[in-house]
Amino acid sequence: MSSTPAGEQDARLELVERFFDGTGSSYDAMVHWATLGIDTLWKKRMLERIPEGDGPVLDLACGTGISTLSIARRFPHRRVIGVELRDEYLRIAREKVARQAISNVELVLCRAEDFQSTSKFDCVTSSYLAKYADLPLLVSHCREMLRPRGVLMMHDFTFPPKPWLVGVWRFYFMVMRNTVARAFPEWKEIYDGLPRLIEETRWLTVLQEALAMNHFAQVKLDYLTLFGSAIVTAVRD
Repeated sequence: MSSTPAGEQDARLELVERFFDGTGSSYDAMVHWATLGIDTLWKKRMLERIPEGDGPVLDLACGTGISTLSIARRFPHRRVIGVELRDEYLRIAREKVARQAISNVELVLCRAEDFQSTSKFDCVTSSYLAKYADLPLLVSHCREMLRPRGVLMMHDFTFPPKPWLVGVWRFYFMVMRNTVARAFPEWKEIYDGLPRLIEETRWLTVLQEALAMNHFAQVKLDYLTLFGSAIVTAVRD
């Protein structure tokens, strides 16, 4: 059962809609250039941490399929399921799958927290989901879907814990608001609201508490690129 009131869940869904409406066609380019290409390195780091095996892999909040397709290419004999809330993004992911003739990908339109499956996954991954999610509910469902010793891996932006980096972080978003957001108006809502969301979210703390409540082991936190993001991995006990 979710520990988050329905109104708060609705507010999160409204926030996602406000941020991302109309951004599907420019998402891949934006996520690359806005991170100066570093997003590619972050996703490569995640790909390297997916355990070897033949079991299926679940990619939550898969967006336009960047990570999902990378996983499918890396493990061509494994079933890979991508789950995405926004149909606008999922249509683009489906077009990529068809264009690249990738046969081991299944795409599902669903809120990440609501997705449930009788399959037992070797790994559940997500990128940029945690700050929007009902993490207690999500982690509970992930535990049910993971095989014993299966890996849960979540990646998202973080507010720098080092005071000397905060100024750099704020300067970066100021530049983005005054350049990219003006050149691409569909991204204005994100660059107006994302910095505050990242600063106020406590997804790292909430996630680690949810992992403990659901008896995950070997919880590991790795900060990336000047504390600009973090990967949390945990093993289903």
